[in-house]
Amino acid sequence: MTRSLTATASTTSNDRLTGIVLLTITAFVILFEWSGNTACKFPAAVGVVAFIIASTTRVSWSRRVFILTALALTISSCVTRADWLAITSRALNSAAFIAAFFTALTSLRSASASSPAIEKCGHFLAEQPPGRRYIALTIGGHLFALVLNYGSISLLGNLAEASARREPNDEIRQHRVRRMMLAIQRGFVSTLPWSPLTFAIAISTSLVPGASWANALGYCLVSALILAGLGWAIDTIFKPRLSVPVPPRQKPRGTWTSLLPLLVLLALLVTIVGALHFTTGIRAVGVVMLVVPIISISWIALQNSASNPVKRTSFQIARYTALDLPNYRSELVLLTMAGFIGTMGSELLSPIVVTSGIDLTTLPNWLVLIALVWIIPLAGQIGMNPILSVSLIAPLLPTAAAMGITPAALVTALTAGWALSGASSPFTATTMLVGNIARVSAWRVGLSWNGAYTVLSALTLSAWVTYVALHLDRLGT
Repeated sequence: MTRSLTATASTTSNDRLTGIVLLTITAFVILFEWSGNTACKFPAAVGVVAFIIASTTRVSWSRRVFILTALALTISSCVTRADWLAITSRALNSAAFIAAFFTALTSLRSASASSPAIEKCGHFLAEQPPGRRYIALTIGGHLFALVLNYGSISLLGNLAEASARREPNDEIRQHRVRRMMLAIQRGFVSTLPWSPLTFAIAISTSLVPGASWANALGYCLVSALILAGLGWAIDTIFKPRLSVPVPPRQKPRGTWTSLLPLLVLLALLVTIVGALHFTTGIRAVGVVMLVVPIISISWIALQNSASNPVKRTSFQIARYTALDLPNYRSELVLLTMAGFIGTMGSELLSPIVVTSGIDLTTLPNWLVLIALVWIIPLAGQIGMNPILSVSLIAPLLPTAAAMGITPAALVTALTAGWALSGASSPFTATTMLVGNIARVSAWRVGLSWNGAYTVLSALTLSAWVTYVALHLDRLGT
């Protein structure tokens, strides 16, 4: 507690301002999602500008490049388009939505960081014996990702790496680290196609007219099963052949009941989000942005119920605002500017696409969906964040009705491609985190460790989205 108080005291006024601005953006975005009042959009957009101004000198040049690109696109819009102000406003509100969604989700990550139950669960999964370690870590990576997002890779990855490093034989240790980290990463990416707590779903359903999480959920769950199942199959079939016998493993601490707190939390999240989504008609992402912070605060209060819950909860909220949120400044600049650039870029390209005579409706709908599955991860190989590529591509697509499919089919393809980018792109947070923990380069993780997995998954997901398109056509829906 003393260290936390010291850390909070040492935060700068810039940090506190950053946290307050992000919470303000989140509040206005939630108000818009629940009320539909467009007046909420302007202060949210202003908040994004304030956040970027406050952050520009505090981030690396790799992030400033995104800011400069956004500024260049804004100037280009001002020079070439009479409606540049409306275009800029839409791009800023796209960035505001991303900032608000991220802020809401990280509140749950902050609450879980102080939970002994979560740490106990992580230890149990990381210490599973070889026969069931991969599947346990895949399932664990999937479940933890729903609560911790990218933090799941850090938590489980570090626990798994510490467990593997205790192995004295170098050959066994290297294989164990690679397989454990891949299990966690593939468990994580399998959440991207379906979870309402991911940017893949949040942004895809926002950009595809008529799309909703509920309508796409069934198809996207199959995508998740494909991604998780293929990872397990590849690991099982191509187990490394060792030159030394595998030593007996110690029994893991705890039992499968260690997972109960995590499962209860997830059941609570899914039930509340699903119930409110269906009963109110509010978009699932709008429900998530309101429900997740409430559950996070309640969880913190429950953890401190034995001693001054109000005081300790208030302290942790203040710490989250002044310390935790500003620590995500670099990541938030990247994400918000990727959304801004993608939205602005699609607005500027749209007239060019129209005048060029390109008509994607003349192509078979299944071919367009397959192209999305492959283009998004390929764009990731040249440094395009999935937020940027999807924000750029999705608005340029014909409507689902014009292609003879439902919006759910488009969401299925976009989120499948997004997940593949998360597994293979050396520029995504997932591969960089895995590489950092495993002490190898992100390029090796994305292209060597996950190369065959990505290609096989892309082929299988291509077959799946083709079936979805043809099945929907046959139903005439």
